[in-house]
Amino acid sequence: MRAGVNGREAAGRRTRVHVVSDVHGNTEALARAGDGADALVCLGDLILFLDYADHSRGIFPDLFGVENADRIVALRTARRFDEARDFGRALWQGMDRDAAITGAVRRQYAEMFAALPTPTYATYGNVDVPALWPEYAGPGTTVLDGERVEIGGRVFGFVGGGLRTPMRTPYEIGDEEYAAKIEAIGEVDVLCTHIPPEVPELVYDTVARRFERGSRALLDAIHRTRPRYALFGHVHQPLVRRMRVGATECVNVGHFASTGRPWALEW
Repeated sequence: MRAGVNGREAAGRRTRVHVVSDVHGNTEALARAGDGADALVCLGDLILFLDYADHSRGIFPDLFGVENADRIVALRTARRFDEARDFGRALWQGMDRDAAITGAVRRQYAEMFAALPTPTYATYGNVDVPALWPEYAGPGTTVLDGERVEIGGRVFGFVGGGLRTPMRTPYEIGDEEYAAKIEAIGEVDVLCTHIPPEVPELVYDTVARRFERGSRALLDAIHRTRPRYALFGHVHQPLVRRMRVGATECVNVGHFASTGRPWALEW
């Protein structure tokens, strides 16, 4: 287990942790997210490839314009994923896709990692590119995936990424690999993941009108190990943001890109 913020209970002080997820390029708010907290926890999705609320924002419209962004959002919203991929493939004709995306991702990461406060404990979202994080995560940022850390006397476990979907986002992994990371962290006080447990009320997006992928292995671990909290993001407009599963309070910490407000945990 990694070393973290020292426990403060013996000194009579309370510990406050702020939690964010789905930052999607909101660097300005990210720079303030740790104000008043002993630590910041970030549950991933730093990158903004395409803003579904404002199609003028993100890597895709920067490269191809708003009209094309409107079109690909419409196809994806209609779940016409094969047509969306064909449309995107045609746009990329004659371009070095990898170089263009990597360059844009690097620029976003440089800004966002520079904005993170010390200390920050972070894991990856499904649209993140883990291979690039070591280049930008400074000494004040601890990156964890399938690992544990102690913060203020409580043990936090982190599992990043998402499960495979037709969207084929950058950091999607198989169910078995994801379950192995859940198993590796064992019993913790606070279970931190990017995606939610597989509970219908927690995985349904009321605006996109679809069920996102949650993890059955995560739900099983919550029943088995009974953490105090299970914190996650990924679903931007969930049917239910907070509910109890057995002994565990399950909390979608919010779509930080739109709210600009962290969720607070204090003890």
